[in-house]
Amino acid sequence: MRFAKLHGAGNDFLLFDGSTDPELTNTLKRAVPRLCHRRFGLGADGVLVVTRTAGSTARVVYWNSDGSEAGFCANGTRCAASFIAASWGWREMVLETGYAAIPAEVDDERITLHLPAPDGVQPWRDLSVPDGIVRGRFLVVGVPHLIVRVQWTDFWQRPLAPLAPALRAHPELPSGGANVSFAFVAAQRELAVRSWERGIEGETLSCGSGDAAAALIGLADGWVTSPVVVRTASGRALTVEPEGRPPGCPVRFSGPAEWVAEGTLRPELLAGAPS
Repeated sequence: MRFAKLHGAGNDFLLFDGSTDPELTNTLKRAVPRLCHRRFGLGADGVLVVTRTAGSTARVVYWNSDGSEAGFCANGTRCAASFIAASWGWREMVLETGYAAIPAEVDDERITLHLPAPDGVQPWRDLSVPDGIVRGRFLVVGVPHLIVRVQWTDFWQRPLAPLAPALRAHPELPSGGANVSFAFVAAQRELAVRSWERGIEGETLSCGSGDAAAALIGLADGWVTSPVVVRTASGRALTVEPEGRPPGCPVRFSGPAEWVAEGTLRPELLAGAPS
């Protein structure tokens, strides 16, 4: 079983071509936590399977590292587009995710996704946490996000726990909680963003849909102007360009998708997965 490992701004994934085996998705589903384990597996934030459907359209299935299936992962979808370009030769495509059909364009390592307008945009609200009150704004960009603006002078060094997990599963959020993105205004067109993701239950070096959500909120509230450059914990930058009036508008979301490795999965690794 062949795999590739790619990362989008440090958010790393294992990718598989589902066109080679109609049972591949079912086979991998139970093995995801083991495959993603940083010591006993290949190590990743998630696993994606891409399968041709019709023309230049492919279906994308995504699992978080804990084995939970998610409707969308923006960095993962960019990596899927790069994987498809290398495997099938496509440069423009439509990727059918659990969220929406996402048009994508591949220009070497830079991948652009055209994301639909977010759903469920809510006003700012005060959330009680053990150390006080945090002001956040909720919206859904494929998956739920809570955006929190901060002014930490030690933004890149400050530990996110215990604050982030308290917000991620806050009882006032919709069922299932949300990814949490902490945004710091670095310049007129630049946000620094750190992300705590559900399904991984920890900080990742980037959460693409969260970065897009933070940029939309920043644009709507006048923190930044378009196009927004989002600096991630990986040191890589992503670009968010609204196509309408934020936050309730589609966006162009672009950034790098970088290859790490290709190889063959050993059967012992799958055999060790729980049934």
